[in-house]
Amino acid sequence: MKTIRLRAGKERSLLRRHPWIFESAIAKGGGDSGETVRVESAEGQFLGWAAFSPSSKIRARVWSFDEKQRIDASFFIAACAHSVRARGRFDIKSDGMRLVHGESDGLPGLIVDRYGDTLVAQFTSAGVEKWKDVIADALLAATGLTRLYERSDASSRALEGLPEATGWLRGEGATDLILQEHEWKLALSIAEGHKTGFYLDQRDSRKKFAETTRRLGFRRVLNCYCYTGGFTVAALSGGAAHVTSIDSSGPAIEKAAANVALNGFDAGRADFMDADVNASLRKFAQEGRTFDAIILDPPKFAPTVAHAERAARAYKDINRLAFKLLEPGGVLFTYSCSGGISADLFHKIVASAGCDAGVDGYITERMGGAPDHPMTVNFPEGEYLKGLVVMRKE
Repeated sequence: MKTIRLRAGKERSLLRRHPWIFESAIAKGGGDSGETVRVESAEGQFLGWAAFSPSSKIRARVWSFDEKQRIDASFFIAACAHSVRARGRFDIKSDGMRLVHGESDGLPGLIVDRYGDTLVAQFTSAGVEKWKDVIADALLAATGLTRLYERSDASSRALEGLPEATGWLRGEGATDLILQEHEWKLALSIAEGHKTGFYLDQRDSRKKFAETTRRLGFRRVLNCYCYTGGFTVAALSGGAAHVTSIDSSGPAIEKAAANVALNGFDAGRADFMDADVNASLRKFAQEGRTFDAIILDPPKFAPTVAHAERAARAYKDINRLAFKLLEPGGVLFTYSCSGGISADLFHKIVASAGCDAGVDGYITERMGGAPDHPMTVNFPEGEYLKGLVVMRKE
């Protein structure tokens, strides 16, 4: 068994059971890509068993902090089964859910989503790549399903020295699927859609928006960065008279319109713009247009803390413009999925945007990812999605 030894003082995060070991923390030792190594402190104290990644700045990811634990097929079978069982205790109103959420479920670098009778997996680290076949079989055994599609095409694969890989790992079938969520349906493509095909993490926020629309009677809704129209469908389901949806992706806009039709809504209640959100918000302001409710759900502006300053300016700008377009008494649902932007910083950005817009509002709720995208005590980085619901003061 190969061993890595840490520099003095670098064991503290592992003693708190945080699973990441950065390149700069290692004094000596190593291994092959994905190989399990023994991790020791500078004094030789056992700290954990980890998957080594010679190409990544996160040089090792811990599988277990138990010295007696063997990292073999039975370990991954048990870990996958435990993660799937945990979802049975969550209140999820959908046939689409996240079954494995990487480090939060003790399987660093592994993302697994279920859409009906189909599993979709992303193997984004050297460790899970090495154990891919074992994990694939374990997932099917834990769920009783027969189909598993791989979407290992995330840019993070390159940081691990791994090539992109997509296609059926187990079984085969259609890649265009229909997801049942709350009282609506959403079409998705597991082969071409973002991530594993769809953004399941916003499931609860879509439900909240539909309920708020129904309660407050929104008539004019603006959905920015609408992707394939999840919030658009939620707004129409809640009774919104009209929804304007904007995205810079033409194919996404087409799918959003198709999802409106899929749910039987009158096409006249929705219009779609293949356009830049920032430019569109400025144009609306010049035209004097206003909305009862606005959704801002932009892509990841800051993947790491290093990008936070530039991202903060971008978040502030779109929120400032949105506040200007919001009717008194109107509601803004605003989000950040950037790992480099903390919940506290996002709150400050939105507050600053309101001040610059000359708008005050009640923060009625903080939103986050759905429970099947968990943050754990030992891995706070699991909290990547932050949201605020702000009602403009009249």
